[in-house]
Amino acid sequence: MSGWCRWLPLSRRIATAGAVLLALAGPGRAQDQDSPAAVRQVVLGIISYTRWPVEPPQLRLCVIGPADYADDLLAGAAQASGRPVRAVRLGPDGSPGADCDIVYLGRLGDAERRQIFAHLAGRAVLSISEQDDSCTVGSMVCLQVRGAEVSFQINLDSVARSGVRVNPKVLQLGRRRETPS
Repeated sequence: MSGWCRWLPLSRRIATAGAVLLALAGPGRAQDQDSPAAVRQVVLGIISYTRWPVEPPQLRLCVIGPADYADDLLAGAAQASGRPVRAVRLGPDGSPGADCDIVYLGRLGDAERRQIFAHLAGRAVLSISEQDDSCTVGSMVCLQVRGAEVSFQINLDSVARSGVRVNPKVLQLGRRRETPS
């Protein structure tokens, strides 16, 4: 058996995988919730399908810059496995410390993003951006929020250089292109 959820009983692994993939599906969307709750659901789903070289017992999520949808994440959370995700807010000019496992970027300029990603170079950190439609300036996952609908794109180059592993099913969901409405 691979390392993905090895410690959960088979029935719970199936239920957890199904719930997370349903939350991310459609393509890469969570719907029928308010925006912060939908963003929380998608972000926690992506986190639960991400693996670090050394798995921390508790994940630390650092919110950097003004973020429209991070309040539900900052309230604290736990993955389906029970592992806690502790969130802290850093100022827009604060660089993430060595103890951030995940960075969630709000509204930042390209120069600020580049500075943060230069600071993170060589570290196994999952990066998620709330306001990066082009998904080209270092972020691994770029959220796109339209009302209560949340989709995301994956920057495969950033994933490859990150030091973390993201489950291929999540990568496929993030690579799908939406059809114009």
